[in-house]
Amino acid sequence: MENMNLIDMHCDTLWKMIDLDKKGNLLHNDCAVSLSKLKEAGSIAQFFACFVYLHALPGVTAEEKYDAGFRHVLEMAEYLKKEVGACPEKMVFLKERAALAGMQRAEAEAEEEKKIGAFLTVEEGGILNGRMERLEELKKQGVSLMTILWNYENCIGYPNSRDRKEMASGLKPFGIEVVERMGELGMIVDVSHASDGTSSDVLKYAKGPVVASHSNCRAVCNHPRNLSDDMIRRLAEKGGVAGLNFYGCFLDGSNESRMDAMVEHLKHMVKVGGSEFPAIGTDFDGFDGMERMEIPDMGQMGCLARALEKAGFTTRQIEKIWSENVLRVLNVQ
Repeated sequence: MENMNLIDMHCDTLWKMIDLDKKGNLLHNDCAVSLSKLKEAGSIAQFFACFVYLHALPGVTAEEKYDAGFRHVLEMAEYLKKEVGACPEKMVFLKERAALAGMQRAEAEAEEEKKIGAFLTVEEGGILNGRMERLEELKKQGVSLMTILWNYENCIGYPNSRDRKEMASGLKPFGIEVVERMGELGMIVDVSHASDGTSSDVLKYAKGPVVASHSNCRAVCNHPRNLSDDMIRRLAEKGGVAGLNFYGCFLDGSNESRMDAMVEHLKHMVKVGGSEFPAIGTDFDGFDGMERMEIPDMGQMGCLARALEKAGFTTRQIEKIWSENVLRVLNVQ
């Protein structure tokens, strides 16, 4: 089970490197994700999120926060492109959703050593601030996926919440336009962090792929950030996937990130959504406060593969979880 092809749909390493001023670069750093750790994991692609912590900006209006956030996303995009460009023999920036398949074909034909693909994503669709031209610019910059909500209401819709009214609230009129336009542009709509109502509306209006890039199962851990069984079924019927999130609060409500909890969530995803549904979305470098992490970084992902094998998952099922389910979403027309 070593060195299997792996795709991780969500990490916050760009935010940690830039906003928290971590030492190093994308090749070598103290974060959970680096090029060396990705290579150790057998990764074929990594989704790098441009996360903007807008609500940490003091003394400015909501509009100013979102405008600053949009500018910062463009800065983060340039940072990723620069870092990837510094090691072209090891990594490739993938500007289009289906570009990974093309990269793999070219490598096979040239008998070249495999490179790792880097996808650019945005976490917090509020940075559009009601301006559709910003979505067009994100596409131009090579953004393949956008997590339309974070933990606050924005111009698109409503976040997950313990407030029943907010949890039932859906897409706003601008949000419907955004979801439809993302499909037309070939961008993936990500409903992680979204309310149940918003997620439901996305599935109603989406013209392209929909995923929950880093979300677990509410039936296993009763947290509003996790997916209900109804959402799992509907997302699976749409051809979408959900990426297993390693944050303890979403695994079992504890301050530990444990593999047995990860296995239980993946079992439930298969039970409700089928073997074509689960994927990996670690959320590495996007959370802290864990007293213990049984998989502390990307280089240790083989431990989870072995745990799944021990739990009765077939090699075929693990291959689907590791990359094949995401590859299907990436290549869908």
